[in-house]
Amino acid sequence: MTEPTDSYGLLDRMLHRLAFATTWAQRGTADIEERLFRRELQRIDPGPPVLITALPRAGTTILLELLAGMSTFASHTYRDMPFVLSPMLWRGLSQRFRKQRAPRERAHGDGIQITLDSPEAFEEVVWRTFWPQHYETDRIRPWRRCDEAEFLEFLTANMRKVVALRAREKPTARRYVSKNNLNVARIPALFDALGDAVMLVPFREPLQHAWSLLQQHRRFGAMHEHDAFARRYMAYVGHFDFGANLKPVDFDGWLAGRDLQQATSLGFWLDYWIATYRHVLSHATHDRLHLVCFESLGAAPDLAPLAACIGGVDASELQQRRAILEPPRAREVDASGLAGDRVEQANGIYEALRARARI
Repeated sequence: MTEPTDSYGLLDRMLHRLAFATTWAQRGTADIEERLFRRELQRIDPGPPVLITALPRAGTTILLELLAGMSTFASHTYRDMPFVLSPMLWRGLSQRFRKQRAPRERAHGDGIQITLDSPEAFEEVVWRTFWPQHYETDRIRPWRRCDEAEFLEFLTANMRKVVALRAREKPTARRYVSKNNLNVARIPALFDALGDAVMLVPFREPLQHAWSLLQQHRRFGAMHEHDAFARRYMAYVGHFDFGANLKPVDFDGWLAGRDLQQATSLGFWLDYWIATYRHVLSHATHDRLHLVCFESLGAAPDLAPLAACIGGVDASELQQRRAILEPPRAREVDASGLAGDRVEQANGIYEALRARARI
């Protein structure tokens, strides 16, 4: 849900560059932050976190918007940037000069309007800080485990800080919710590390999804070519989905023999879809992983099944937020240039996902 960086003034850009360059220093600051806000943090009794993850363009943003607006949930917002690892300290420092901005369309050009209080995906900053070896030049290696004690302590502390911040304005907020597309590379490691986490994995009709991914890759490629700051900003927050920052997750070695120059073709993104959702499907029997069909979600008259998946939420409150959902628009996609049986493979995985989906 990336913010348009063309609105950033000189001070904004200087602060972001400072944050980009001091990620490791922020780890130390985070410890100071915990001591300073110990009493406030001790009052927080967090419930099970909800982790929304999938390939981009699958409906992760709308799911985050749907849940983050509920009384139960707390998420990162744009106000937490750029010092994401020390959000409580940064809030205290920034609130005197941070002005509200009028709603703006996010950088994806898809009509979604954002403000400083919109939920956003910043959790990946923590992962990049602790696991740099997974981010190779042209790909990201999936995690087999992520239960290293220092990392888990930092991650869960960061989640608690986000809940504490949001609870200042929304006292009933007790559950952390995140949209992090790269968490799809951490199934089932996250379930082993976070014993009570619930994961929502949306999926979408493969050709429609691959076409949307291709369009965004082209869009961000053009943006990064003309705006170096935007490219650095997105890399800092761990958005390696598109453009010059593209680093696909190498599920089961699917990238072997491939060049990222091929990402300008529909076939590349369809192959990425197949590799990703084949991986998801292999873990779909986990009782805390819930599949959500993009097409069904937009047309669903009743969100009670989604509430049941999440657990511990007011189904009527969730239903009241249903108005932000819209039925998806299908586009004609020319698949004539795709070799082999890739469309059939993808459709087979899609039908298997639908058979297991909760909504």
